[in-house]
Amino acid sequence: MIVRSRPGTLDLLFALRGSVVPLVAPRVLLVTGIALLLALLDRRYPGIFPEFSAAPFTVLGLTLSIFLSFRNNACHARWWEGRQLWGRLITENRIFARLATSLLPEGDSRTRLLRRVAGFAHLLATQLRGRDGLERARPWLPAGEAAALATRRNRPDAVLRAQSAELAALLRAGTLSDILHVQISAPLAEMTGIQAGCERIHNTPLPYAYSLLLHRSAWLFCLLMPFGFVGTLGFGTPVVVAILAYTLFGLDALGDELEDPFGDEANDLALDAMVRVIETDLLEALGETDLPEPLRPTRYLLR
Repeated sequence: MIVRSRPGTLDLLFALRGSVVPLVAPRVLLVTGIALLLALLDRRYPGIFPEFSAAPFTVLGLTLSIFLSFRNNACHARWWEGRQLWGRLITENRIFARLATSLLPEGDSRTRLLRRVAGFAHLLATQLRGRDGLERARPWLPAGEAAALATRRNRPDAVLRAQSAELAALLRAGTLSDILHVQISAPLAEMTGIQAGCERIHNTPLPYAYSLLLHRSAWLFCLLMPFGFVGTLGFGTPVVVAILAYTLFGLDALGDELEDPFGDEANDLALDAMVRVIETDLLEALGETDLPEPLRPTRYLLR
């Protein structure tokens, strides 16, 4: 995720980190080059391109921008829901830590329960990013459990099952009463729902036909623009085409980035930073004083 202050004048003109310019530059340069070539031909052979009315391009551009806005709104809703889910995960971890430290006696069981939920956060983040997160979660899990997870397909859910099993053992041993068991188990149920919500976003992209239609329409519009404007604008055509192509291709590329908010692209969510927040909260609940530092942006990019 890009973390920058409000852009100033120079940032508006020259900032590339976090913008869509690197993504759309080849496409913008292509259609601008076509527009420049047509402008040169129009200068060399006057009248070769007839003057068209701008009305058809105005209507088509307005329609395309409306559909791009609909798609970007849907993509941003996915991005924001993903952020809300991870905000809830941080909240539920804090609730679980507070209940565990207040309801359970000090000992290995309480330590395992608190450290295990940090392992769950690591495994969920890496699963959403398509990575094998077992090595990152291993320091937070009991040795035998970490080895057993190597054969599990849904590792975050396996960690939550281990949590429930340990709480059930404490209930049978009389360490927890029925009421206290229900209370301390509630955050785990919420974590299960949060995981399912993240998986729903990650595994359900926007309809392919809809995205394909917008990609094709944007390309057709930007490729036809030079032919429609060159007879009227001449050498002003490349400037107009570059601005419109940057806007349309930029909206298209931004929607692609936001569609999967859990990826590694510049504008995706900072999952690693949020996992670090969870680690710090749980270690502090355990009474640790040597706490990890919060992750900071590197060249404005926070992972």
